[in-house]
Order: sequence, then C-alpha cells, then structure tokens
Amino acid sequence: MRRRTFDALASIAGVLLAAVLIVGGGLLLWGHSFVNGQVHSQLAAQKIVFPAAGSPEFKALPRADASAMRPYAGQLMATGAQAHVYADHFIAVHLAEMSGGKTYSQLSAASLAQPGNTKLADLVQTVFRGTTLRSMLLNAYAFWEMGQIMLIAAIVAFTGAGLMLILSALGFAHVRRASPEAEVLPRTTAGVQPVAS
Repeated sequence: MRRRTFDALASIAGVLLAAVLIVGGGLLLWGHSFVNGQVHSQLAAQKIVFPAAGSPEFKALPRADASAMRPYAGQLMATGAQAHVYADHFIAVHLAEMSGGKTYSQLSAASLAQPGNTKLADLVQTVFRGTTLRSMLLNAYAFWEMGQIMLIAAIVAFTGAGLMLILSALGFAHVRRASPEAEVLPRTTAGVQPVAS
C-alpha cells in the first residue's frame, strides 16, 4: 500500500474517532449535569441540615463520625457526598445506638414474636423510618457518584479526541511530505543465493 494512501486513511479514521469521542464526551457531560441537578434538587427539597459543630447532637457522636461530619456542620444537605456522610456517620450511629446494633429485620422478627410488646413495636417503626431515610440518602449518593464518574469519563473522552485530532493533523501533514512512490512495507526482491558445493 502506498504511504500516502495509508497516512490519509489513518488520518481520516483519527478524525472520525475524534468525532465519536467528542459526541460521547458531550453525552457524558450532559449525563453528569442531569444527575447532579436531580440529586441537588431532591436533597435540597428535603431541607436536611447538618447539626452545628457545637450542638449536643454533634458532640454526642463518636470521634471518627464527628470528624467526618465536621466539614458540613450547619450546612443544608445538597450533594451526594453530604448525603453519604449524613447517612453513614449520623443516621447509622443513631440507629445502632437505639437498636443495640440490631437491624430492622432482626427487630421486626423479635416484635412479631412478642406481639404485646408496644415499646419494641415503636422501636421497630423508628428503626424502619431511619433505615429507609438512610437508604434513600445512600441511593442519592450512588447516583451522585455515577455523575462524578461521567464527568471523569467526559474529560478522558475530550482529551482523547484532542489527541486524535493532533495525530490526524500530523498524519495529513505527512501525506504532503511523503513521496508518491513510497510504500508502507516496501517489497524486497532478493534473489536466491546458490548453495556452495
């Protein structure tokens, strides 16, 4: 194959690949924006506010949980990262304290075994509500994290597109410099040497 033909085909393929990467990057960026917007609006609508750093609720937290909560102290929850911290370092701590480390399903089974125990039935309802809220916040966090991955993928796609455009431009420049007779893999016509006797 002629060198010019090969360079032109490779350069055109590079431009097409760059176009695909640009479209893909645009779609990923749109997905990131959509997910972030949805998570923000849904969380902000709940009006969940982190306890202030000096509040009794904050001071009652174990050191590791208080440390995780500190950057968001007093703020309105509006991001997936905030939802993750609140779910795992505030709600989970209170659920573990009130349930003695038992899950909702364990408490529910115990309540069914003791139908007359109203205190246990009330605890089951409270743990159910807390577990449900925690689950919803962790789902918001999961979607937010997917949005962050989309943003990273979009940046990679745009970077790849830029690289492909540069390489394609270099390929088109090489097409003009290559000799019309040049081959990609030149053929060699070496003759067969006779074997000496």
